[in-house]
Amino acid sequence: MNQAVLILIKPDGLKKSLTGNILTRLSETKLEIVAAKMVRVSKDLAQEHYRHLKEKPFFNEIIKYLQGDLHDRKKVMALVYWGKDAIKKCRDLAGATNPEEADPTSIRGSYGRITTSGIYENVIHVSSNEPEAEREIKLWFNPDEIIVDLYPAKEMVQKEIKSKVWA
Repeated sequence: MNQAVLILIKPDGLKKSLTGNILTRLSETKLEIVAAKMVRVSKDLAQEHYRHLKEKPFFNEIIKYLQGDLHDRKKVMALVYWGKDAIKKCRDLAGATNPEEADPTSIRGSYGRITTSGIYENVIHVSSNEPEAEREIKLWFNPDEIIVDLYPAKEMVQKEIKSKVWA
């Protein structure tokens, strides 16, 4: 069965120039990239993404981490991979959340670390299950930014929307 999964290459992965290495590793899954973009992560987006960790003592640090405050990289690369068993394939390649417990051949085992303050700098986020993948994908992407119809969507006509256009 085809699934979608959100992948984030986090600010530490970008600062260490690991994007190519990570994408090469993810290509081993034989999945299709159906959406990709660079995102400046607002505090609201980071807090909503990690809302399940709100009561944890490290919540504020992980928000700063995802926003790029700890690495002077105020961006992440957000991708949606799609295909058979996408979540399992990507999570297996990513490895355990704790880089010290991750298989050394996994992405997190190869490139992650734990800071002296105890934050897992694990370079990549992978959705944990289908409901979380749907929630996260809808948080990070609009339907028009994904080249397949993953979830039900509707068309709306909006007036007086302020947006930047090329001069």
